[in-house]
Amino acid sequence: MRRFMNYIKIVGVLFLVLISCNEDRIGDNEFGTITGKVVAMGSNEPIPNARISSQPITSTVFTNSNGEFTINNVPEGEYAVQARAEGFLAAFEPASVLPDISVNVVFEMEVETANNRPPSAPMLTSPSENEVLQSIEVEFTWSSTDPEEDEIIYTLELRNDQNDEVLLFEDLEEPMLMYEPLMLGAKYFWQVSATDNINDPVLSPVGTFEVINAPVDNRFLFVRNIDGNNVIFSADEEGNEFQLTSENKNSYRPRRNVAANRIAYLQSDGAEVDIYTMNRDGTDKRQVTTAIKPTGFDRNEINFSWPPASDMIYFPHFDRLYRINSNGQGIELVYQTTDGSLISEVDVSEFDDIIALKTNNLDGYNINLFTIDFEGTLLNTILTGVPGASSGLNLSVTNNLVLYAYDVSGFENPNYRRLDSRLFIYNMADDTTTEVSGEKPNGTNDLEPIFAPNEADIICTNTSNDGISQRDIITVSLEDDSSNIERDLKFENAFMPDWE
Repeated sequence: MRRFMNYIKIVGVLFLVLISCNEDRIGDNEFGTITGKVVAMGSNEPIPNARISSQPITSTVFTNSNGEFTINNVPEGEYAVQARAEGFLAAFEPASVLPDISVNVVFEMEVETANNRPPSAPMLTSPSENEVLQSIEVEFTWSSTDPEEDEIIYTLELRNDQNDEVLLFEDLEEPMLMYEPLMLGAKYFWQVSATDNINDPVLSPVGTFEVINAPVDNRFLFVRNIDGNNVIFSADEEGNEFQLTSENKNSYRPRRNVAANRIAYLQSDGAEVDIYTMNRDGTDKRQVTTAIKPTGFDRNEINFSWPPASDMIYFPHFDRLYRINSNGQGIELVYQTTDGSLISEVDVSEFDDIIALKTNNLDGYNINLFTIDFEGTLLNTILTGVPGASSGLNLSVTNNLVLYAYDVSGFENPNYRRLDSRLFIYNMADDTTTEVSGEKPNGTNDLEPIFAPNEADIICTNTSNDGISQRDIITVSLEDDSSNIERDLKFENAFMPDWE
């Protein structure tokens, strides 16, 4: 009986404890509701799908299409309610929850980039302020930085004082731009804006530069290598130079046609070479060749011809000689070698029915120099199957003389290096050859000779025979006494001359 009474007492105590606990939970934890709305700061546009949570933790909910939310069954107490949404900074609002009461909170969320700073105003570096450009091409460069290292996108605006044209170059990812052609004699105004696509664009100061007037008296053409590309220049008798082609393209072997008042030249794109023409000031560049292109054993050694009074341009294509109208129409085969040798150089006189050719093997050697008529009949043999290299082939104005350069050492190697290249004139009337290099410095090569318009001089390239030194253009005066030949420096760091 005592044991049974003790059991009853224990059960009773547990029942009282259980009742006491239930009374504490129900009495101390009444529930309320948190409602609210999430909008964008400034515009008050609702923000849908914002994530709403609280601390202490209750339920997590998301706003509807109107930016509204409701959290039910929130225990009475003090809460910090948080709103998160993509593209916005997290926001917090306090909420005091009371039993059976709905408390309302409103979130005004700032965009995530609200504290982002804009890029610095671009600083213009080139062309320099009030610079006078000696070219129709310009390289614009500037600098700007972003405090958060955001990507910067640029827009360049370009105007001139000759017309109302406004050029806009947008979405530039790099702080530079190459542009051509500029207007000769014009003054230009340029400005750059920078944006991180977060803040409003910032503007640079306005820069100014000028372009020289058209070089109408430039009779000399030559080439310089700039950063790996060949670039064509013109110059007058006083040595004033003007850049004609872009430094971003490989352009070389210029030849001016006096009648057309245009310049033809070669331009390479990868392994392919095409003939182009342009005005004497470098404007109006036009591609001439398309399907059949100038080619041979070495694209740097091939040459073409544009006879003075002709509209046809002659060029080699392996073992064949083609001609094409300077507008790119009417291509036709003129001649094909009989032994499969490659044509590398050509000069043509249409009036006198003479074509001068240089041919060679696949390595550029086994040289043949000869003239033919337009029927392919051999007229003169100048060199036949000789060892060593040759470069430069030019008919005189009278078409009685053939000027060329030949390496008398006969040296042959895979790099087409020459050890002692000299200038020679072949007389077609009496079948004689005369050396005209005069006192050429030992260890140098004379290359790429062209007759002066009056045939009293020769212009050519002279360089060390090491194959890597600077090339210079010189003039060689032709005297009756071959021992009294004068040599003068004309253009430094230049090659592939033309003189019309």
